Amino acid sequence: MSREEILAAIPHRPPFLLVDEIVQRDETHIVCRKTFSGDEYFYAGHYPDFPITPGVLLCEAAMQAGAVLLAPLMADGGGEGVPVATRMNDVRFKRMVRPGETITMEVELNERVGGAFYLSGKVTVDGQVAVRLQFVCMMAPRQED
Repeated sequence: MSREEILAAIPHRPPFLLVDEIVQRDETHIVCRKTFSGDEYFYAGHYPDFPITPGVLLCEAAMQAGAVLLAPLMADGGGEGVPVATRMNDVRFKRMVRPGETITMEVELNERVGGAFYLSGKVTVDGQVAVRLQFVCMMAPRQED
């Protein structure tokens, strides 16, 4: 999937776009990658003497991959709006992610109940699990300013 297709699928934009490429995708499963260059703004203040990628951003990367997976399903049943996370469960951090490393996000759609999409995610680096999580996404209406 091209960068343009990723940008068309989800509302996130740099510097907060955490999906560089789609490696594999079917109706219920997606695999994405993101490389952290080390120049990202958060490394300057997140353990500056030993920079690590914030765990919440690893979760966000998995949820963005999930939003790309769900984009066609949400468009079919949700009309206008934006995908938002409504719940995270059973988040387990297993490995630090350092500047220069590439993460692989694997997200599986487990169940759909009405407008709620239940997903599980795993973020790895070189085959080692960095984080596992369960999360729920829904379509939220756009608020006009």
